[in-house]
Amino acid sequence: MNDPDPMIVARIADAMRRARRLLFITGAGISADSGLPTYRGIGGLYNDKATEENFSIETALSGPMLEANPAITWKYLHQIESACRGARFNDAHAIIAEWQNQLDVCVLTQNIDGFHRDAGSRNLIEIHGDIHDLFCTHCDYALSVPDYSGLDIPPSCPECQALVRPRVVLFGEALPSDAIQQLYRELDQGFDLVFSIGTTSVFPYIAGPVAQASQMGIPTVEINPTDTHVTRFVDYKLASGAAASLRAIRQAYSKIVFI
Repeated sequence: MNDPDPMIVARIADAMRRARRLLFITGAGISADSGLPTYRGIGGLYNDKATEENFSIETALSGPMLEANPAITWKYLHQIESACRGARFNDAHAIIAEWQNQLDVCVLTQNIDGFHRDAGSRNLIEIHGDIHDLFCTHCDYALSVPDYSGLDIPPSCPECQALVRPRVVLFGEALPSDAIQQLYRELDQGFDLVFSIGTTSVFPYIAGPVAQASQMGIPTVEINPTDTHVTRFVDYKLASGAAASLRAIRQAYSKIVFI
């Protein structure tokens, strides 16, 4: 993993000095320093691999599969949760939350690990939900669990015996309308600086804010060891890890702010 380029870090810090509202768009790569594998990209869990049942991971983790064969979907939900178990947020999550004390910060995350919330981010859009929040597919039963260690897989509702599922967006399912509306409200207010961190940006609602900011002349930053769907749009690219990059940016920004 490359060290963050100090010249680019300085330029990002200067852009932050001139900014009031910041948008951070994050994906699995921001949690890599917590020991979580990414889903795609370097070391990805599901890099062009079929499941044991010879499905793509997108098929296994889809709404139709959950309905037709919940055991398969829950098998891979359980695998993802197991990869998160015992981990906690890292410096990257904490630094973004810390900047709320100086700037107007919004976080749009694809991650379902809950780390941004745990780190203290308040203006948070968990566009794909949180894997720890469960609900019954038939009645009003719901609960939040620290992990899946005590669950039967797939779990059944203790009140009506229907299937219980996590409050996450599976492939082929619609995004939650409240999260989409919150994102629209934030985008309507505008941002002075947009970060894309640890995401390959394959979804239009993740790539779109970066591309639109670039077209409007708003500075954009990408932190990702590899090139992605938004690399061609960004003004500043750090091909480094999220935690190391944000630590470097924090240090440079602090020097500017307190001079």
